[in-house]
Amino acid sequence: MAAPLYQTESGRLWHAGQIILVTVGLPARGKTHISRSLERYLRWLGVKTAVFSLGDYRRKIMGGAKSLPPDYFGIGAKSPETQALRSKIKEGLEQQALDFFQKEGGQVVIYDANNGVRATRYALRAKFEALGIHVVFLESMCDRDDIVEANIRSVKLSSPDYKGWDADKAVKDYWSRIRDQEKFYEPIIDPDVAWIKVVNVGERIVINRIEGYLQSRIIFFLMNIHNRPRTIYFARSGQSLIEHSYKADSDLSPAGWEYAESLKEAVMSRRRQVNEDRRNNGEKVDEDRKLVVWTSARRRAYHTAWPFVRLDYRVEEKPQMGEINPGVWDGLSSDEARSLYPDEWERFLKDPYAHRAPRAESYHDLSVRLEPVIFELERCQEDLLIIGHASVIRCLLAYLVGLPPNEVPSVEIARGDLVEVVPASYGVLSRAFHFWSGPGRADGETGMNLYENVAEATQGKGVVVMEHIFPAGPQDINVTPEDIASAEAEEEAAGEGKTERDPLVLRDLMLDREDAMSRPSSTRGYARAPGGSRGKVFQD
Repeated sequence: MAAPLYQTESGRLWHAGQIILVTVGLPARGKTHISRSLERYLRWLGVKTAVFSLGDYRRKIMGGAKSLPPDYFGIGAKSPETQALRSKIKEGLEQQALDFFQKEGGQVVIYDANNGVRATRYALRAKFEALGIHVVFLESMCDRDDIVEANIRSVKLSSPDYKGWDADKAVKDYWSRIRDQEKFYEPIIDPDVAWIKVVNVGERIVINRIEGYLQSRIIFFLMNIHNRPRTIYFARSGQSLIEHSYKADSDLSPAGWEYAESLKEAVMSRRRQVNEDRRNNGEKVDEDRKLVVWTSARRRAYHTAWPFVRLDYRVEEKPQMGEINPGVWDGLSSDEARSLYPDEWERFLKDPYAHRAPRAESYHDLSVRLEPVIFELERCQEDLLIIGHASVIRCLLAYLVGLPPNEVPSVEIARGDLVEVVPASYGVLSRAFHFWSGPGRADGETGMNLYENVAEATQGKGVVVMEHIFPAGPQDINVTPEDIASAEAEEEAAGEGKTERDPLVLRDLMLDREDAMSRPSSTRGYARAPGGSRGKVFQD
């Protein structure tokens, strides 16, 4: 999002050229995690980027490990049939990468594979450099068995290769793969080629022959990442005494203070449930895992976090997280802005992301302002709750789930919904929970979400589907039979295509409190991978 100001008509950054980052490393060294994280960041910058995973491509063509020849993963001599199969899969993936460069206008490819043999990766380098594509090797090294085993259990066992396997047997089999490849692995030592070495997923970084703006940004990003599991929560600030005014930095209304308490109960209850689910799955649970709270410097945001302050949670104000500045539209309704500034309003509707009203910010400006927060977000290793404004949450969510910039303004963020995001190696898992239906959530006449100012009041898309009211406490739900009927009608209309909203609209399924409390903790949700694909990942 920050970089389009520096793009050419071709969509590529000035002077950056085409780059292929070739990952190198033994299995379970975090190569896929690094690849997907880097892809997400480069897309956020506006760089047309794609990850091409040899393992994913092989599984798509051949299926799981049980369908492969027994000597497929071994290093050394192979049968002619196995060698032909490996060559076919490798050449097919490389052709897809070339098509991305030559037919789709791509600028950066991340080639996600082990590439542990020097001759193989140097043949790959010669092939792409002959076509004018700059090759940089990205080696992930890890000398800590605890990190490797954690990666195996958290990522590899869920892959199709081990579907139906006993967990311990699968771990043992994967370790045997690693030990076999360790015998023949050749680390990068050539001083005449460009390479990056990432040690223990970010503990140390060594670089060689890295040059230029884009490559430097890649290094800067890699210096901030880690692979420690964590959960990121998003919630809007509570209702204030003076709504819809940027200049009036007013305190919370009585309903806003009630909302703050409900949010605290919702977050604490959800974290307890996550720990319980992990215990039930046989996972190790860190009972002392900390939660950090970030807010903007606006009163309504910081005061929404006061219940956490009273419980001695670490609450940090981030001035960069202030809401989008509406400029001359401050204090106006949508109808008033349309009436007083018809030309500006028309331009805003044509491009809500890039348009800047007089003395205002665009969403592009806001994204640039939030870049330091993005890096802090990557560095943070604790669970994180971000209490902020709809415009800010839109930008941060778009970054995490890999939305293109033009979709940012239409992400719906309702007051009273707790959005949960779990970064994972193969994408980002996201779901939402409803915990508040009181004042400040929606317009009484239209039922549309209420926003802080008119610059935020775009409607349409969501990044998660919510079908569960979150039982946060006795004050969080006040549902009537009319509410239930209305929500069911909206759900039915969405299914029949009778609504103008995107199928991924963040919507509420209004359940009565007794039913909500009796439902199992599992919910339905959707993952949006950095590439933009959608897939159901949570099922009742």
